[in-house]
Amino acid sequence: MTYKKKLKEVVKAVKSNLITGLDTDLLKIPACFLKYKNPVLAFNKKIIEATIDNCAGYKLNLAFYEAAGKKGLEALEGTLDYIPSNRITICDAKRGDIGNTAELYARAYLDNMNFDAITLSPYMGYDSVSPFLERKDKFVYILVRTSNKGADDFQNLKTGGKKLFEVVAEKSLKWSKDRIGFVIGANHAKEIRKYSSKNIPLLIPGIGAQGHDTEELKKNLKGSLHLINASRAIIYAGGRNDKENEVAEQVSTACKKINLELIR
Repeated sequence: MTYKKKLKEVVKAVKSNLITGLDTDLLKIPACFLKYKNPVLAFNKKIIEATIDNCAGYKLNLAFYEAAGKKGLEALEGTLDYIPSNRITICDAKRGDIGNTAELYARAYLDNMNFDAITLSPYMGYDSVSPFLERKDKFVYILVRTSNKGADDFQNLKTGGKKLFEVVAEKSLKWSKDRIGFVIGANHAKEIRKYSSKNIPLLIPGIGAQGHDTEELKKNLKGSLHLINASRAIIYAGGRNDKENEVAEQVSTACKKINLELIR
């Protein structure tokens, strides 16, 4: 099954375009999980159980797992094994390297770990992206218009009468129309309207803890091929001293609330 087909089916079945970001930091999780051999994995499992009915899938930012060393990688693989196959999994890697290295990244995350999709930086051009595109049932989200403060350092630079991010978007669609989408922050309403109206799959960070306007976002979204990520606002909804069942309840409530805000 192609990624786009899976995305359409999952969104329709769950009635949600929300994706939960499992950006799990050992220093921030509730103390009740520290008794486990792998606290991050135990916490992630509880989050998945609490959110599975109200989100289309999960995005795992590799930095949080790589920083934890061996246990972090065990948590990453264990988390992926725990996510049902009828949900989307996105590897938030933001990789971008020469072709032979890119092939190894593709092998690691798309083949061995079996993520559905991956985020990539396109700065080094086609050969840094092409190995990922060779996986016919996988998908690539290209960093186009990000939500961070430093985004304008490069993305808004003018080149040939266009902004650099526009050149990146146009060029990358020439590489593949079926297996490429864009990462565009929720604070960029104009760009979201432009690209979602062209039925290009979007991965949209910036709501929740980052505080960007959900209502403004909804006004500019066209079609259904988008995933809206919330991380901290969901996974850290419980208190540091809450019990596991209390954490699950708070997380479930937060996920439902955000999902309802997105579909109203």
